[in-house]
Amino acid sequence: MSKEPDILRPALLSDRFNTLSYDRESHEVIVLDRRVYPFETRYERYGTVEGVARSIEEMVVQGGPPLAYVAGLGLALAAQSCRGQHVAEQRGCVEEAAKRLVRTRPTADDLHWLMEHALVAGLEAIELDEDAFEAILGYVEGEIARGNEVSRACGRHAASLLESGDKVLTHCFAGAALNYMLFYAREQGKEIELIASETRPYLQGARLTASQAVEMNIPVTVITDGMAAHLMSEGNVTKYVTAADRIALDGSICNKVGTFEHAIAARYHNIPFYVLGYDGPDPATPTGKDIPIEERNSREVLFQGGQRIAVEGAQARYPAFDVTPPGLVSRIITERGIFEPGEMAAYFDA
Repeated sequence: MSKEPDILRPALLSDRFNTLSYDRESHEVIVLDRRVYPFETRYERYGTVEGVARSIEEMVVQGGPPLAYVAGLGLALAAQSCRGQHVAEQRGCVEEAAKRLVRTRPTADDLHWLMEHALVAGLEAIELDEDAFEAILGYVEGEIARGNEVSRACGRHAASLLESGDKVLTHCFAGAALNYMLFYAREQGKEIELIASETRPYLQGARLTASQAVEMNIPVTVITDGMAAHLMSEGNVTKYVTAADRIALDGSICNKVGTFEHAIAARYHNIPFYVLGYDGPDPATPTGKDIPIEERNSREVLFQGGQRIAVEGAQARYPAFDVTPPGLVSRIITERGIFEPGEMAAYFDA
């Protein structure tokens, strides 16, 4: 008797509405705590702009688009808190909130782009004596829905580059597009194995990437961050796929620190490196040298699960991202199609 086929469905983190929302009754921003997921499915609630900002800084929410959406919901929360005030007071309230939220993470361009447009929506509503809260929230929720569609399209294009039997290395958690890439590859009958580097110090690969693969019945193997080159030398990696927190117009990509060194190893072993570029490059970033790299608190390297893992007196550094030059990138995959790194400017005409 033949086995019934698995029911194919994208995993939980594929739909951003599963992980973040605005509660109109309590006026709180609700965020899935990715620091503890999947071992605990815990949603945190924030009723102040400062609380929302700290949720971004303290890694409750992770990933370029999700943290941008949470910041946008935080701006809606600010607009709600100053409803009914004079025009100047409302304007000052949302402008100050926007400044605080934008300061949370300097590297990811999604945050800055979305906050700029959400702020414009709110200020225009204030000038027209309309409800800034509804204007901002409507805009942000529309962007979340659009982002979900972008993820599906990006993942569908990425699946076309995979072949049955591929062993795909990934670093950190490449987000919803990675889930859709795996989903569409399986739907097309391709047998794919995933290799997830653990991604110190927050272990997004070991927790988030691995959990999504398990949820979709995709075979997944977790490795430490230093093992990738060895696996490549054995022939146990056939593709390397990550996301990007920012893409420059020259095709440089910025992603979780460690992406660059895996790209060097992939090039040495003639393994293609594909980047899930979602909705394309940042038009305000000409080259990789123009991308600011966030330097996070060194305690995040020195401590794991509240326990110090390095000897007292030792110091640490934590640049959260690195930049991979375009010469090491094979293709950049967006919702509009697949691009050579050196042709990213063509994205805007696609």
